[in-house]
This record gives sequence, C-alpha cells and structure tokens, in this order.
Amino acid sequence: MTDTQAPSTALEFFATCPKGFEQLLAGELASLGAEGVRALHGQVAFSGNLETAYRACLWSRIASRVVLVLSHATSADADELYEGLYELPWENHIALTSTFAVDAHGTNNELRNTQFIALRAKDAVCDRLQAKLGARPSVETRNPDVTIVVRVRNNRMTCGIDLSGDPLFRRGTSRRAADDGLGGMRPDYAAAMLAAGAWHRLVRHGSPTLVAAFSGSGTLVSEAAGIALDRAPGLLRSRWGFTGWLGHDEKAWDALLEEADERAARGAEKAGELALVAVDPRRGAASAASAALRASGIEAKLTHLSSADEIASALAGTEAARTLATVDLSWLEPDEPAREVAAISLATCVADALPAGAGIVALAQGPTLGAALSLEPTGSLETFLGRDAADITTYEAGRALAGSDAEAPATPTARATVTLKDGTRVPVLVPQSDQFAARLAKVAKLRAKWARREDVSCYRVYDADLPDYAVAIDLYEASEQSRGADAHARWLVVQEYAAPKDIDHELAHRRLLDVLAIAPRVMGVDAGNVTLRVRRRAKGGSQYANEGKAEERRSHRDRLALAPGAHLVDEGGLTFEVNLAERLDTGLFLDHRDVRARVREMAKETLGSKRFLNLFAYTGTATCYAADGGAKHTTTVDLSRTYLDWAERNMERNGFTGRDHEFVQADVVRWVTEQRHTYNRWDLVFCDPPTFSNSKRMGRDVFDVQRDHAELLIGISRLLTANGVCLFSCNLRGFEPDVEKLARAGVQIADVTEGTIPEDFKRNAKIHHVYLVKRTPRPEGAPTSAAPARAQGSAGRTQARPDSRANEARRDERPYGSQGGRPRYGAGRRDDRDAGQRGPHGLRGDRPYGSDRRKERNHGAGRPYGAGPHDSRGSSRPYGAGSRDARGDRPRYDAARPDGPRPHTARSQGPMRPLMGNGPRPSQHGGAGRPRLQGNGPRPSQFGGGHRGRNDGPTEGGRTNR
Repeated sequence: MTDTQAPSTALEFFATCPKGFEQLLAGELASLGAEGVRALHGQVAFSGNLETAYRACLWSRIASRVVLVLSHATSADADELYEGLYELPWENHIALTSTFAVDAHGTNNELRNTQFIALRAKDAVCDRLQAKLGARPSVETRNPDVTIVVRVRNNRMTCGIDLSGDPLFRRGTSRRAADDGLGGMRPDYAAAMLAAGAWHRLVRHGSPTLVAAFSGSGTLVSEAAGIALDRAPGLLRSRWGFTGWLGHDEKAWDALLEEADERAARGAEKAGELALVAVDPRRGAASAASAALRASGIEAKLTHLSSADEIASALAGTEAARTLATVDLSWLEPDEPAREVAAISLATCVADALPAGAGIVALAQGPTLGAALSLEPTGSLETFLGRDAADITTYEAGRALAGSDAEAPATPTARATVTLKDGTRVPVLVPQSDQFAARLAKVAKLRAKWARREDVSCYRVYDADLPDYAVAIDLYEASEQSRGADAHARWLVVQEYAAPKDIDHELAHRRLLDVLAIAPRVMGVDAGNVTLRVRRRAKGGSQYANEGKAEERRSHRDRLALAPGAHLVDEGGLTFEVNLAERLDTGLFLDHRDVRARVREMAKETLGSKRFLNLFAYTGTATCYAADGGAKHTTTVDLSRTYLDWAERNMERNGFTGRDHEFVQADVVRWVTEQRHTYNRWDLVFCDPPTFSNSKRMGRDVFDVQRDHAELLIGISRLLTANGVCLFSCNLRGFEPDVEKLARAGVQIADVTEGTIPEDFKRNAKIHHVYLVKRTPRPEGAPTSAAPARAQGSAGRTQARPDSRANEARRDERPYGSQGGRPRYGAGRRDDRDAGQRGPHGLRGDRPYGSDRRKERNHGAGRPYGAGPHDSRGSSRPYGAGSRDARGDRPRYDAARPDGPRPHTARSQGPMRPLMGNGPRPSQHGGAGRPRLQGNGPRPSQFGGGHRGRNDGPTEGGRTNR
C-alpha cells in the first residue's frame, strides 16, 4: 500500500539535524514560513510549497539536509519495499540522461542491511524507467544529479528526493575549518550555539557585540557576522540537489537568489555597527578567523585578543542587552587536562569581564566548565561531538549558583579562590585545594634547599603528600648547554595516580585541574611548561607502537637536533636529553639517580678489561655513567630502535663515541641466551627490566619479571667474568627474588635497595628494588665432582680432570686467543678435549655411528626458554647450567677470561661482533662506523665454542673462518 502525495495538496518535507538540535531547527523553520512544523528524533517535519523548501535550503543554518517526501509505504520485506518503490512515477523525477543514487537509512527484522535496501531501491527505480521509457539511467554515487532517500523504520518506508545535495553545513566557502589544526567547529554547531544564545534577537537592537572565546578557525565569528548582516548561509553554494531533478522550479529559485542578494547588500551597510572580539591564545587563531570572514564574503572589523589581560579593557563600555559571549571547548581532548586548565582559566576571565546580565553560551563535554564559571545555567541541550556526549549550556553573567532567586537582580559571582604567599589569587574548582597549595609551597621550599646542596637540577617535589591530591610533581631545570628559549627554563611534569573506584570521578578531575592551576604558580614555572602524564594499562607492544612514525632515521648532521618537546638537562656532571611532551616516559628515571651514581663508582673500581653491559638500556643513561666511570668498552642492548638512537645521542653529547661503544637492538632475553654460547664476557652489568612486556617484537614470548627473573639472572651470571658483578633493578613493588633457585644455579643475590633511594623519593620506599648479583665463589682447593657415568655399552671411560680456580688462573696467563697451543676460539680437536672417552670408531660413548650432536642438543624442545641442552647421557641439569663435558661440573661455555674476550684485531678493523644475526658483517663496512646488530642470528654450532662440526675453524673479528 503506497500513500503518494497528490499534486493539489501541500508538499511534505523533513529536514535532518544533529541530535539535540531539533527544537532549535523547528524554531528556525517556522521563522522561514514553514507550516505544520513537528520536531522528531534527529529531524523536523514540515509542509508547504516548493518555494518553502527552497527557502529552507538557502537560509537554514542548523539543518543538514532538506528532503521532499514522495510517499510512505509498507516495507515488511524486500518484496514489499520493491513494490512500493516501483509504483512511484520515477519518470516524472529522473531524466534518462541524468545520474542518480540511493541513500538508505534504517533497518527492520527482514531488511537488516542498508546496502541491500539501496540495491533493491535502485532495482525498482531502474525497472520502472525501463518499463515506461525503454531505458535505464546511470548510477553515480559520488556526485549524482538526483539523490533518492529511503528510510526504513519498523515495517514502514519513507521515500523522497534530497533537495540539498551536499550537506547544508558545507557553506560553499573556499576553505574547510578543519584544515588549520585549531579544531574547526562545524557551521551548524556554531549556528546552534548562536541560536541558543538568542543572537538573532540581539542583532535587532543594533550595534551587537560578540565575544568568541577560543574562536579557533573562525566558524563562530563568520556565522555570527552572517546572521548580523542578514547574509544567507547558502549564498555561495554552486551546486544543489534539486538542479538535476525534473520537478525543479528554476523561476522560483532565481527569485529567492535575487532576494538574498538584495538583503546581503543592505546588511553589508551595517557592518560598521558590528563588534566582533575573538579571544584565542593559540597560534594561528587570529589569521584563521580573518580568513574565515573573507572566505564567507563578509567585510567586518575583527578584534583579536591573545591573553586574558586584554579582555577587560576591550569589553569596557559594552551593554549587556547587546552582548553575547561564546565559549567553545569542543577542541579539547579528554586526556588533555593541562590544556583544559588554561582554557577554563581564560573562560572564567571572559565571564568576569562581561557586564552583568550579558548572555554566555558554552559548548563543552562534562560539567567542569560550569563548575568553574560558578554561574546558574539558564538553559541546556544535549548533543554529541562525534560519539562523545556534549552540552550546549547558556548562562547569564553575574548570576551566581546555588539557591539564588531567579527573579532577583544579578549578583557578582562568588567563585572559590586560593591565595598564595605572594598574594596571588588562583581560581579553583574545589575550595579545599588551599590545603594542597600550602603543602606544595612548604615541600617545594625544602626540596629547593636540598637540591642546591646536592647540586641536583631534576627532582621530585611532591609525591601524593595529601591523599586527596594523589599526584607526583617533578621539576626539570634546563641544562647549562641549553640555548634559545630553553635557556634557564624550568618544566613541571605532573603524574596522576589512579583514583580508587569509590572516589567520584568528577571530583577527582576537578582536584587535578586545581593542581594544574596551582602548581606552576607556586613553583614559578610558566603554565605552558607544565606537562601531565596520565598512565593507562597498555596493550602489548604499545610502548613501541608508534616508533616508526615518531622519529625518522636522522642524518649525522642533525642527529643531535632536539625533537619536538625535547630538552637538555644536567645530572651528575652529564647532559641528557629528555622529552616532556611526546612520550609517556621522559627519558630519565629520577628515582634511579643514586643507582646511576653507583654504576659510575663500580665502573671506577672495576679491574681488567673494564667491559660494561647495559640490558633493557632504555635511553642509555646508565651507559653514560659507566663510560664516565672509566668503562673502556660498553654494550647497550634494547628492543627499541628509538631508544637505542636516543642512547647513542646521550653518549655522543657527553663525548663517548667510537667503536668501543656498541648499541644492539635485540630481545634481551634471547640475546643473553645466545651470548652464553660465545666467549663474550663483561666485568659489570646493569639490568633494569620492565615489570611486564608482551611486545609484538618478542614474538610469542611474554616477559614477567617476577616469574622470569631467575632464568634471566642465571643467564646474566654466565656472562660475567670471574670477578664480575651485575646490578639488577626492578620497579615491581612486591618483587621477591627466588633466592633458592638462584643458589642452586650458583648465583648470589644481595639486596642493596636501601642505599639507592634518593632523598626526594623517601616517601615511596618501594619505588624500586636493587640487588647485587654475582657468581658463587668456589672454595679454594675444593674437589670437583666426577663426570656423570655414561650409559652401559660405552667404551674408553676415564676419570674427569679436576678443574679449579688455580687451573683457570694458569690458563688466564696464556696469551689471549690461545689455550694450550690451540686457538681459543677454534673448535680444536675433539681428541684434545675428550681424550680416552671415545667409543668404537672414535665416537663418544654410546652414540651410534653417524649421530649428530647438534641434533641431539635440539631434542630438548619443551624445556624452559634458554635452558641448557640435555646430552646423550640423559642427564638433566639445573636451568641455565649450560652444556657440560667430561671435565667435571664446569660449564663448557663459561670458561671465560677474567679480563674479557679478545680485543679487536687489526685485520677486522671493526668491533667484536656478538654472535647474533641479520646485522652486517664487519667486512661489509670496510672498518667505517659501527654496524647495527640485532637478533635471530646463527646457531652457536656455527662458531667456535660449544658443540661444533669437525671442520669448524677459529673465529676472528666476529666471523667464522673455515
């Protein structure tokens, strides 16, 4: 059943709009002469002739589209939809030479897909025209001549012609508001704010004044000027949806355009009476607002203010009855409270400068702005900014909150403030914030004295001293090397602790805003130098997710150039790069200040080759301290290429360059396991792993420091020289080392946390844990256990040779790179290592002829990651004990020199390459620069040491010579 409009009756239309704007649009359409206006959900229905619809298209500022309704029909299923549309006289609406498209909305139980609805509607239209005219028109989805609108709800369908074409909020100007990066507001939202503030009534009195706080890209200013100067919003549009429609009345449309031109010419004469004041401190806002006026074809004077100090003088003498202020906070993101503080502060200054009784209309998300203004709302409507709920709220300047009589004259606003020691008054949202201000002033004074005494320039000032104000505040002072705007600058980093679930979220947010308003004034820091850190539970790999976009590979010339948000700071006589804006962490863990100093002292006391290894290196600050302490060779390992580049810049800024300082990109756990199968050893190791990591770069592996620390430390202990030591740090508050497991593997661990907590972190004694890790020393002269018995049937058994520290010392006296006359890195002869332990045909024990030791070593699949292989004798060793031979319980791969591995040779002219893969070989570089080394390298059997094939020769310069 189809209900088609008869030609003699008034035409039926509906205009669409954003949710919440229905009443505003209904009033606008009524003022344009529409009849039968009814506000519905997301649309407004009205009736009239075709000229009424044309006028709505040309003059409506709030509507998104205007649709001519052709029929209503039942559409319980696809067949009824097709029949209802086929019965319409499409030959009277679409020419065969025209293009058309179908815009479908809504679903029901049978029609669940809008694309299918559009397809069936297209079939009905084409089949009707084929039957009546013998041909089918073309379908064009981008710029059709005619757009058919089909809306399905329950079992009913509404079909019509879209008269607007492009959405009406596209005014036809030469530029888009979103292009300038100022969070451009859509024109229909700007028009809704002005309609809610009754701007159209103010302009009737003459000499109106608009104060636009955060004018942004100028949309509000241009819309207000267009209303004041009686200029049609669609006057500049060149294309409409009705121009290709066969029912278009061109004569009526031309008459409306001529009328609009005449009204615009008369309105331009009143431009001198209009006062436009744009208040926006953001860069580019002034030029954007002026450009928006020019693009709209409006010539009006615009006054731009960039600070709150200029507002009072600019608004002096304005009349309340002719003044409207708008506050647009739609550009704020939910996680930008630092910018929100500055925006709210400016908004309150604007409200205070207005004459009592002047109107204020604000668009914002949440009630924070209303609480800051402390004004009684006179009206409010709910809408959406994208998918986020927002409110357009109106106020009257001077009318305070809470119980004031609505009929009483306006009274001055009673806004809560905090008075600082220097007499400065700071507006706050929570009156109890004066306690935070007093506490911060006290601890800041004490911390400043301590910092001057200890020569510390970056330190923690406040650490949740008051439970209700649970934030940490860190102060960073610019390095003496800083130049330009950074010279003598100071920055604050505020970190918010997660509030308990029983704390009201809005109250916690207001307290945070008060902290951001008070802290810079107490600390004497510019408000623009305050950064907020909001920590969230991250998904796997999110720490490195944007590294490819964050920084491109820099050339040598600009490698030390500071990235956006980066600054230079000093600590312990060294200079480091920190980034306070672009990344979650700044690049310098302040609680590790004393730990880094300890690394430097340990490096000074280290004897021998003075080799330093930094695992989970982050930005390499510990490497800088070790190099400053005299470490001759440093190896810095991290999974992140961005952090490795950062570490290399830190080293270069402090003068530590050259082939003796290596930077390795690799999964640390795998890298440690691979290095156990080489002769690379270090005298001092610093390891500061994350609490948890499931980065995608780790493949299927997941690292949990509590679960995996024992295996990690066992592996690190095998990389230490005879007198080597590892400094292990962890920031898991409840961390407990597995002492028993470590002891079984011959590893000692001692807690030294107490001496590593700086003065400014004393309130949080569990900010980190620090341990000293060493190999368990073997008692002097203690006998070693014999080799495990071989399986029955083995021949040539011999007693294992004792291995003592004295033997190791004697071996260490030999020239490096040799051991008993055979090359140290070479495989040598098996007879030398396993004399008397051969079976028939010179084979080991019970291995069958032709067996492969390397294959047997891989039969241990399923063991804990990095565990040593099981040998053919079936013995099972403790985790991390490594492969053992018949010479006792000494691990095969751990016979290392106390003074480290062989230095670089003249032949290789490059750094000793850790045995891991996909990095370039030294020969590829010709001795120039340091190769970048990363993981997934060759198996240990390809190199000297470990179980090798008989043809393996000695290694040199990190490569295997065969």
